Amino acid sequence: MLEIKEIYKTFNAGTINEKRAMNGVSLTLNDGDFVTVIGGNGAGKSTLLNLVAGVYPVDSGTISIDGQDVTRLPEHKRAKFIGRVFQDPMMGTAATMQIEENLALAARRGQGRSLRPGITRAEREQYKELLKILDLGLEDRLTSKVGLLSGGQRQALTLLMATLKKPKLLLLDEHTAALDPKTAAKVLDTTEKIVQRDKLTTLMITHNMRDAIAHGNRLIMMYEGRIAVDVSGEEKKKLTVEQLLNLFSKASGSDEADDKLLLG
Repeated sequence: MLEIKEIYKTFNAGTINEKRAMNGVSLTLNDGDFVTVIGGNGAGKSTLLNLVAGVYPVDSGTISIDGQDVTRLPEHKRAKFIGRVFQDPMMGTAATMQIEENLALAARRGQGRSLRPGITRAEREQYKELLKILDLGLEDRLTSKVGLLSGGQRQALTLLMATLKKPKLLLLDEHTAALDPKTAAKVLDTTEKIVQRDKLTTLMITHNMRDAIAHGNRLIMMYEGRIAVDVSGEEKKKLTVEQLLNLFSKASGSDEADDKLLLG
């Protein structure tokens, strides 16, 4: 579903601020893979997602989604393949619009606009059923303005909107980092349910090693713009945080990397 081949990316090339962000990364995700991505600050995690989404062009290498080469496609043309949830809960929703209006926008994504009346009764019933999976009582608040919701409620709604059209690829960029631990756990649980239910191919960045181990069928760890560790299946299920740090130290060749990872 996602094939990345030898991608390189350098920011501010030729200046004192030059930064090699991607250093020949290759990665293949099969249909339905749920891959967690971890690494210290500056390891290249968010850059990787931004390159896949088309926010930045790659310097070299190729990116394909569902067999289609999207390397040169601009961000807005890749959007039809991708659902994305950002770290900031305020980014994925329209605060001045109602919950049902936000969902209607997500449901109509990629469709032509018409002069038909807004939201039908059947759509409202559908949205109520969809909202029940969040277990936040939002199914009874369809006409509430999104700006009145808590950060956790908005992030859960954003997740629902990003997956409403069953994207080819779901990108989660530390989508629970700004939430308190209890709310973060609830959003992660909901993420797991939706990904499993719809068999979505998913890349999830997290700063929490325990979450990276607990969720998904594969874990990759990045270091200095490359993939340092890649574990999956039974090996991943049996991992502990200590074993993960040991793997990382061996792959990076430095104990200093442990400190960067923990600080990240």
